Amino acid sequence: MGGHPYQYVVEYDDDLQAALDRLRQDVFARGEYHGAERRPKTPEQALELAEATGTRSILDILKVQEEPDYCCVAPLAPDELQRYFGTDRPSPAAVEACDEFWEDLERGKARCVVVYDGDERKLFFAGYSFD
Repeated sequence: MGGHPYQYVVEYDDDLQAALDRLRQDVFARGEYHGAERRPKTPEQALELAEATGTRSILDILKVQEEPDYCCVAPLAPDELQRYFGTDRPSPAAVEACDEFWEDLERGKARCVVVYDGDERKLFFAGYSFD
């Protein structure tokens, strides 16, 4: 089975870990992940119940780090922004529409892009599930 893409646009925060933590709590509270019907009590329990397939959501991503890795989100570097989008100020629509960006995402890993809606900055989290 192939990986499932996911994406979220949230309010900008200089603290990417805090933004990730809020997003994970929000997705968990809304039940927008694979395995929600089992009614886990915490995001961590949802991960345990999902086993190797994961939750097919941002719940599979636990921390922010500089380089992409499993269960982590890494921000795009300036050269990656230019390569994928031709600008350091992409819109959410530009990220959604960039086939090369999505093709380069690896299963079980996520990336974060600072996107712009006019002058307003937001964070775009994108990834692929493990399965």
